[in-house]
Amino acid sequence: MTKFSRLALSALVLGALSFSSCSSSDNSTPATPSIYERLGGTTMVSDPDNPGQMIEQGRLSYRKVVNSTIGLIVADIQSNASGNLGAHFAPLLGEVGAGNTTNLAELVDNLTDFFSYNTGGTNAVNMYTGLSMADAHNPAVNSRMGVKATNADYTKFEGYVGAAAQANGVAANTQLYTDLVAVLESLRSPIVQQ
Repeated sequence: MTKFSRLALSALVLGALSFSSCSSSDNSTPATPSIYERLGGTTMVSDPDNPGQMIEQGRLSYRKVVNSTIGLIVADIQSNASGNLGAHFAPLLGEVGAGNTTNLAELVDNLTDFFSYNTGGTNAVNMYTGLSMADAHNPAVNSRMGVKATNADYTKFEGYVGAAAQANGVAANTQLYTDLVAVLESLRSPIVQQ
């Protein structure tokens, strides 16, 4: 796993470990399903990206959100908008611009596995074993990180993930959306270093 993959992977979901809900102490209220279960869980469906193969619906849901988030970030960078996230992703964009999409594909797989495993999926291919959140987002430690993040950068990133979730069927006015945003917000402190 590349350092950038670890960086982005941890940036999106490391805090998700804490989002498995349990029932109340009187056992009269059923347990809230995990985020992964609410995204489709372990129900097997046809994988639209790999004809003839099956994938868990929860994993597919996360992969769609990851791909949509990357698309929104790239569109932002291409627009040259003020405050875009291009400096953060410069190493990966340089590789993709040179025709090397290997690390981008690995990033998507790693992020998908990470989201899946850490929000209730038990069949994720890999667990994250990379750099700590702070190290992954520090360019002095991780050469694949372009610059340190500010609060404004992270807020913009959260917005893209939220928009990607909405584009993939997670309505903003639902508990599921609120829980996904809370996972991202729980990561702000170690990621924002400027």
